[in-house]
Amino acid sequence: MSSLFSQFSAFTVFLGIAAIGFVFLLISLVLGELFEHVGDTAFEHEHELGHGGPSFFSARIMSVFITAFGGFGAIATNYGYGVLPSSGVGFASGLFFASVIYAFARFLYSQQASSEVRTDDIVGRQARVIVAIPAGGVGQVRCQIGEDLVDKIARASDGGPVPENTAVKVEAVLGETVVVSRQ
Repeated sequence: MSSLFSQFSAFTVFLGIAAIGFVFLLISLVLGELFEHVGDTAFEHEHELGHGGPSFFSARIMSVFITAFGGFGAIATNYGYGVLPSSGVGFASGLFFASVIYAFARFLYSQQASSEVRTDDIVGRQARVIVAIPAGGVGQVRCQIGEDLVDKIARASDGGPVPENTAVKVEAVLGETVVVSRQ
């Protein structure tokens, strides 16, 4: 068995590491987030820590690290460095390229927008009745949240009628219906 391993040079080992990292990177790019759910840990899911976005320990970023480690380790070995200095060069290069990919992924994540309206966003806001609310019934109100206009089914808090184009205040949210009161 030892004769099998003795025929591999440091250059071959580093190239093998680079190839494994590259194949894993291609597989994770083609199959998407399949590997992101293997071994769920807090390191892989930074959104559990409150800041969202990709983790430095995600499959794609780690595969970039492994590919760069093996590739630059092989290059250093080819230039005559020993195994330990080549490993250092590979580690530093892997860290650099993984950091670049991580920074780019964080930038892309920060550019995402959401049109989700949460309960906290609408309660206490002013709205305008766009479909009159009959006594004991429901109508429709429109509220501006940021740059978006949000239409919601509405019910009057006192149960009375509220005519169209009346300014109201959103008091509460009950499922998909908001409870409003006159201003």
